[in-house]
Amino acid sequence: MVIYGASGCVQRRPWEVPFTAEPPVVARVRRAMRLHLSLWGLSGLEDLAQICVSELVANVINHVGPGTPVTLAVSTDGANLRIELSDPDPRALPTLVAPMSEAESGRGLMILDAVADRWGVISRADSKVVWCELATGLEVSNEHPRNPRVAQAEMSIIQHGSAQRPPSDEGSPLSVAVAEKAAINLIADVLHWLRAQGCDPDEALDRAQMHYEAELEEAGRTNGSK
Repeated sequence: MVIYGASGCVQRRPWEVPFTAEPPVVARVRRAMRLHLSLWGLSGLEDLAQICVSELVANVINHVGPGTPVTLAVSTDGANLRIELSDPDPRALPTLVAPMSEAESGRGLMILDAVADRWGVISRADSKVVWCELATGLEVSNEHPRNPRVAQAEMSIIQHGSAQRPPSDEGSPLSVAVAEKAAINLIADVLHWLRAQGCDPDEALDRAQMHYEAELEEAGRTNGSK
Protein backbone atom coordinates (compact mmCIF):
# COMPACT_ATOMS: atom_id res chain seq x y z
CA MET A 1 0.00 0.00 0.00
CA VAL A 2 1.22 3.52 -0.73
CA ILE A 3 2.06 5.27 2.55
CA TYR A 4 2.71 8.99 2.81
CA GLY A 5 5.07 10.59 5.29
CA ALA A 6 4.81 14.00 6.86
CA SER A 7 6.40 15.55 3.77
CA GLY A 8 3.89 13.86 1.47
CA CYS A 9 6.56 11.62 -0.09
CA VAL A 10 5.62 8.05 -0.87
CA GLN A 11 7.14 5.52 1.53
CA ARG A 12 7.65 2.17 -0.15
CA ARG A 13 7.96 -0.52 2.51
CA PRO A 14 10.11 -3.59 1.71
CA TRP A 15 8.13 -6.80 1.38
CA GLU A 16 8.85 -10.47 0.98
CA VAL A 17 6.85 -13.59 0.28
CA PRO A 18 7.83 -17.27 0.58
CA PHE A 19 6.51 -19.76 -1.97
CA THR A 20 7.40 -22.99 -3.77
CA ALA A 21 9.16 -22.68 -7.12
CA GLU A 22 6.72 -24.38 -9.49
CA PRO A 23 5.78 -23.29 -13.03
CA PRO A 24 2.08 -22.66 -12.16
CA VAL A 25 3.11 -20.30 -9.33
CA VAL A 26 5.05 -17.94 -11.59
CA ALA A 27 1.93 -16.19 -12.89
CA ARG A 28 0.70 -15.46 -9.34
CA VAL A 29 4.08 -14.10 -8.30
CA ARG A 30 4.22 -11.89 -11.40
CA ARG A 31 0.74 -10.60 -10.60
CA ALA A 32 1.70 -9.80 -7.00
CA MET A 33 4.74 -7.92 -8.27
CA ARG A 34 2.66 -5.90 -10.70
CA LEU A 35 0.07 -4.98 -8.09
CA HIS A 36 2.70 -4.02 -5.56
CA LEU A 37 4.58 -1.79 -7.97
CA SER A 38 1.35 -0.07 -8.95
CA LEU A 39 0.80 0.73 -5.27
CA TRP A 40 4.34 2.05 -5.01
CA GLY A 41 3.79 4.35 -7.99
CA LEU A 42 6.33 2.39 -10.07
CA SER A 43 3.99 1.10 -12.78
CA GLY A 44 6.61 1.94 -15.40
CA LEU A 45 8.78 -0.89 -14.09
CA GLU A 46 6.05 -3.55 -14.00
CA ASP A 47 6.97 -5.29 -17.26
CA LEU A 48 10.73 -5.37 -16.59
CA ALA A 49 10.23 -6.47 -12.96
CA GLN A 50 7.92 -9.30 -14.01
CA ILE A 51 10.50 -10.51 -16.54
CA CYS A 52 13.18 -10.49 -13.83
CA VAL A 53 10.99 -12.43 -11.40
CA SER A 54 10.09 -14.98 -14.07
CA GLU A 55 13.74 -15.59 -14.97
CA LEU A 56 14.86 -15.81 -11.33
CA VAL A 57 12.18 -18.40 -10.53
CA ALA A 58 12.84 -20.29 -13.77
CA ASN A 59 16.53 -20.46 -12.86
CA VAL A 60 15.67 -22.16 -9.56
CA ILE A 61 13.25 -24.58 -11.22
CA ASN A 62 15.77 -25.52 -13.91
CA HIS A 63 18.94 -25.75 -11.83
CA VAL A 64 17.78 -26.56 -8.28
CA GLY A 65 14.53 -28.34 -9.03
CA PRO A 66 10.75 -27.89 -9.07
CA GLY A 67 9.24 -27.66 -5.60
CA THR A 68 12.20 -25.80 -4.11
CA PRO A 69 11.15 -23.43 -1.29
CA VAL A 70 12.18 -19.88 -2.15
CA THR A 71 11.61 -16.39 -0.80
CA LEU A 72 11.08 -13.31 -2.95
CA ALA A 73 12.15 -10.00 -1.37
CA VAL A 74 11.51 -6.63 -3.01
CA SER A 75 12.72 -3.26 -1.79
CA THR A 76 13.70 0.17 -3.07
CA ASP A 77 15.81 3.08 -1.94
CA GLY A 78 13.87 5.27 -4.33
CA ALA A 79 16.50 5.32 -7.08
CA ASN A 80 16.61 1.55 -7.60
CA LEU A 81 14.18 -1.33 -7.30
CA ARG A 82 15.91 -4.40 -5.87
CA ILE A 83 14.51 -7.90 -6.41
CA GLU A 84 16.01 -10.86 -4.54
CA LEU A 85 15.19 -14.55 -4.72
CA SER A 86 16.74 -16.85 -2.11
CA ASP A 87 16.85 -20.65 -2.25
CA PRO A 88 18.41 -23.32 0.00
CA ASP A 89 21.03 -24.64 -2.46
CA PRO A 90 24.39 -22.81 -2.18
CA ARG A 91 26.01 -25.10 -4.75
CA ALA A 92 23.98 -24.35 -7.90
CA LEU A 93 25.46 -20.90 -8.55
CA PRO A 94 24.12 -19.22 -11.69
CA THR A 95 26.70 -18.34 -14.31
CA LEU A 96 26.24 -16.16 -17.36
CA VAL A 97 27.34 -18.05 -20.45
CA ALA A 98 26.92 -17.63 -24.17
CA PRO A 99 24.77 -20.67 -25.10
CA MET A 100 24.77 -22.35 -28.48
CA SER A 101 22.08 -21.10 -30.82
CA GLU A 102 19.91 -24.15 -30.16
CA ALA A 103 20.62 -24.41 -26.42
CA GLU A 104 18.01 -23.48 -23.87
CA SER A 105 20.20 -23.55 -20.74
CA GLY A 106 21.67 -20.16 -19.94
CA ARG A 107 19.13 -18.09 -21.81
CA GLY A 108 17.36 -17.00 -18.60
CA LEU A 109 20.44 -15.28 -17.21
CA MET A 110 21.10 -13.69 -20.59
CA ILE A 111 17.61 -12.18 -20.45
CA LEU A 112 18.15 -11.05 -16.85
CA ASP A 113 21.50 -9.50 -17.79
CA ALA A 114 19.89 -7.66 -20.69
CA VAL A 115 16.90 -6.37 -18.70
CA ALA A 116 18.39 -5.50 -15.29
CA ASP A 117 20.80 -2.64 -14.65
CA ARG A 118 22.75 -4.84 -12.24
CA TRP A 119 22.53 -8.39 -10.94
CA GLY A 120 24.58 -10.72 -8.82
CA VAL A 121 24.72 -13.65 -6.43
CA ILE A 122 25.19 -13.70 -2.65
CA SER A 123 26.50 -17.09 -1.53
CA ARG A 124 25.81 -18.22 2.02
CA ALA A 125 26.68 -21.35 4.01
CA ASP A 126 23.27 -22.96 3.52
CA SER A 127 21.61 -20.85 0.83
CA LYS A 128 22.14 -18.28 -1.88
CA VAL A 129 20.45 -15.11 -3.06
CA VAL A 130 20.26 -14.07 -6.70
CA TRP A 131 19.43 -10.39 -6.96
CA CYS A 132 18.91 -7.74 -9.61
CA GLU A 133 18.22 -4.02 -9.65
CA LEU A 134 16.20 -1.77 -11.93
CA ALA A 135 16.70 2.00 -12.00
CA THR A 136 13.50 3.88 -11.14
CA GLY A 137 14.60 7.29 -12.40
CA LEU A 138 13.72 8.72 -8.98
CA GLU A 139 15.94 10.19 -6.29
CA VAL A 140 17.15 8.19 -3.31
CA SER A 141 14.60 8.52 -0.51
CA ASN A 142 15.08 8.79 3.24
CA GLU A 143 12.19 6.58 4.28
CA HIS A 144 11.44 5.49 7.80
CA PRO A 145 12.57 2.04 8.97
CA ARG A 146 10.29 -0.79 7.98
CA ASN A 147 7.32 -1.43 10.23
CA PRO A 148 6.83 -5.23 10.15
CA ARG A 149 3.13 -4.91 11.06
CA VAL A 150 2.46 -2.54 8.18
CA ALA A 151 4.52 -4.63 5.75
CA GLN A 152 2.65 -7.83 6.67
CA ALA A 153 -0.73 -6.12 6.36
CA GLU A 154 0.31 -4.64 3.02
CA MET A 155 1.21 -8.04 1.60
CA SER A 156 -2.04 -9.58 2.86
CA ILE A 157 -4.07 -6.78 1.27
CA ILE A 158 -2.28 -7.17 -2.06
CA GLN A 159 -2.78 -10.93 -2.10
CA HIS A 160 -6.44 -10.57 -1.15
CA GLY A 161 -7.01 -7.86 -3.74
CA SER A 162 -5.29 -9.95 -6.41
CA ALA A 163 -7.49 -12.96 -5.66
CA GLN A 164 -10.69 -10.92 -5.83
CA ARG A 165 -10.01 -9.12 -9.12
CA PRO A 166 -11.56 -10.47 -12.34
CA PRO A 167 -9.09 -11.72 -14.98
CA SER A 168 -10.12 -8.92 -17.35
CA ASP A 169 -8.94 -6.34 -14.79
CA GLU A 170 -5.60 -7.91 -13.89
CA GLY A 171 -3.54 -5.57 -16.04
CA SER A 172 -4.87 -2.34 -14.55
CA PRO A 173 -3.12 -0.61 -11.63
CA LEU A 174 -4.31 -1.29 -8.10
CA SER A 175 -5.28 2.16 -6.85
CA VAL A 176 -5.35 3.23 -3.21
CA ALA A 177 -9.17 3.14 -3.36
CA VAL A 178 -9.13 -0.45 -4.64
CA ALA A 179 -6.55 -1.39 -1.99
CA GLU A 180 -8.76 0.14 0.70
CA LYS A 181 -11.71 -1.92 -0.53
CA ALA A 182 -9.52 -5.05 -0.47
CA ALA A 183 -8.51 -4.24 3.11
CA ILE A 184 -12.16 -3.90 4.16
CA ASN A 185 -13.03 -7.20 2.45
CA LEU A 186 -10.10 -8.85 4.19
CA ILE A 187 -11.34 -7.62 7.57
CA ALA A 188 -14.84 -8.89 6.75
CA ASP A 189 -13.42 -12.31 5.87
CA VAL A 190 -11.61 -12.42 9.22
CA LEU A 191 -14.85 -11.59 11.01
CA HIS A 192 -16.61 -14.42 9.17
CA TRP A 193 -13.81 -16.76 10.25
CA LEU A 194 -14.11 -15.66 13.89
CA ARG A 195 -17.85 -16.26 13.86
CA ALA A 196 -17.35 -19.71 12.29
CA GLN A 197 -14.99 -20.55 15.17
CA GLY A 198 -17.62 -19.58 17.74
CA CYS A 199 -15.98 -16.26 18.63
CA ASP A 200 -17.73 -12.90 18.99
CA PRO A 201 -16.73 -10.68 16.01
CA ASP A 202 -17.83 -7.48 17.77
CA GLU A 203 -15.73 -8.29 20.81
CA ALA A 204 -12.77 -9.08 18.58
CA LEU A 205 -13.15 -5.74 16.81
CA ASP A 206 -13.30 -3.89 20.13
CA ARG A 207 -10.17 -5.66 21.37
CA ALA A 208 -8.35 -5.00 18.11
CA GLN A 209 -9.27 -1.31 18.26
CA MET A 210 -8.04 -1.06 21.85
CA HIS A 211 -4.82 -2.83 20.91
CA TYR A 212 -4.30 -0.53 17.93
CA GLU A 213 -4.92 2.64 19.95
CA ALA A 214 -2.56 1.45 22.70
CA GLU A 215 0.18 0.86 20.12
CA LEU A 216 -0.35 4.32 18.63
CA GLU A 217 -0.14 5.87 22.09
CA GLU A 218 3.06 3.95 22.84
CA ALA A 219 4.55 4.99 19.51
CA GLY A 220 3.67 8.61 20.26
CA ARG A 221 5.41 8.45 23.63
CA THR A 222 8.47 6.82 22.03
CA ASN A 223 8.72 9.46 19.29
CA GLY A 224 8.14 12.24 21.77
CA SER A 225 11.03 11.10 23.94
CA LYS A 226 13.54 11.20 21.08
